[in-house]
Amino acid sequence: MKWVFWLAASMVGYSYLGYPAWLWLRSRWSPRPVRRSASEPSVSAVMVVRNEETAIARKLENLLTLDYPQEKLEVVVVSDGSSDGTAEILAEFARNPRVRVVMKEVPQGKAAGLNDAMQSARGEVLLFTDARQQIERGALRALAENFGDSEVGAASGELMLGDPASGETGKGMGLYWRIEKKIRELESASGSVAGATGAIYCARRELLDSLPEGTILDDVLLPMQVVRKGSRVIFDSRARAWDVPDLGDRREFSRKVRTLSGNYQLLQLAPWLLSSQNAIRFEFVSHKLSRLAVPFALLALLLASMFLPQPFYRAALAAQLAFYVLSLAALGGIKVGPLSRLADAARTFVVLNLAALVAFVNFATGRKAVWVR
Repeated sequence: MKWVFWLAASMVGYSYLGYPAWLWLRSRWSPRPVRRSASEPSVSAVMVVRNEETAIARKLENLLTLDYPQEKLEVVVVSDGSSDGTAEILAEFARNPRVRVVMKEVPQGKAAGLNDAMQSARGEVLLFTDARQQIERGALRALAENFGDSEVGAASGELMLGDPASGETGKGMGLYWRIEKKIRELESASGSVAGATGAIYCARRELLDSLPEGTILDDVLLPMQVVRKGSRVIFDSRARAWDVPDLGDRREFSRKVRTLSGNYQLLQLAPWLLSSQNAIRFEFVSHKLSRLAVPFALLALLLASMFLPQPFYRAALAAQLAFYVLSLAALGGIKVGPLSRLADAARTFVVLNLAALVAFVNFATGRKAVWVR
């Protein structure tokens, strides 16, 4: 049982501590700074929407007022079978020569919509974004500067969870997202990021291929196509988009299940990700796939602790149980005084790993995660 305990502990430790520590060391001994310049390539902002009547007008105004030469920025929007007032709003904006709209009467999914948008786009660089998030005015210019470096094929911005006036939240998913961004920053500092921030990233159009039907993680597969063709994917924290920190527990959980299900799907759609064709195969496995194994490692760790009588393992069992009790307290909205921040972090950790278990069940049973608003 001891080897089960230590193997499981090593898996959890590597995923959340060991890999980031290795990235930190690599960024020190082998840094790869980006050679930015005042680059202004032509840009097509592409977006797929469905039933976004409450957000689409604000988002289009946001894109059209970015700090970028008007003659070099167009907006391409695909309406994927919207049944609310989205079509009417888009028709109004389509009067602007900088906005082009593709109307699809029957929903075909985000991947199909992105393929249509990429085919219709004219810009040298594509800006990928979603309807809900607001992009800071100077973010596109910051991303474009990275393309002054010929080695850069894609540049991801930073998603901020909170309000621009009061700053980013440090609670719940906000804490998780801060850790995730630090890992991306370290990956970028010495190589390439294994994916991009779906709300704000740019890529050279010539490096992108069509997405397979039903692709869930387009913001991972498209950047990995860039890596496959020999270019870098970098992370630029100067380019920021803002989103609400909490969409509701049920919606946040569903979104995380869908994202983790997408990691399993990637292995089916693009098996080359685990081959030598993927120059960052080690990073992809460490960043994206190791976390899929963590729920099983946590279960093995708990069970092994129960069957090992030595004092060290008894203490380890008590620590695990206390951690899960704190997570339950946070889930139940119970205040635990000075331990509240720890309880919130425990809740986030447990919820994420429950989502990973559900994603595995979806994969094992063949249940598909569909694209929703």
